[in-house]
Amino acid sequence: MSDIHLDSSVLVTLQDVMEDEYPVLLDTFLVDSEERLLILHQAEQAADALALQLAAHSFKGSCSNMGALMLAGLCKQLEEAGRREELEQTPQLVEQIEREFAIVRILLKTERQRYRH
Repeated sequence: MSDIHLDSSVLVTLQDVMEDEYPVLLDTFLVDSEERLLILHQAEQAADALALQLAAHSFKGSCSNMGALMLAGLCKQLEEAGRREELEQTPQLVEQIEREFAIVRILLKTERQRYRH
């Protein structure tokens, strides 16, 4: 697993804490993240700086908790752009977030496959 996209030590810790519920956590994060991406797109399309800031902040937290540090960093940049109402850079940031999430999704689905019975 590529630590540049996912911190494997965070996943090991989550696995230890969650035990049998670890696969459910992975599934929940993936579904939740898809929803968060939709909200980011809606805020971007509406040019709503506050909604963008809040959505990016929320997504940043869940990414950090799952060890998706590069994705969390991109969300932080988007959150700060929303806070400063610098919306001209938001389309590029949302696109970068989507691309990074696509990588994280593949890595987490691979991780999830290890727990199929």
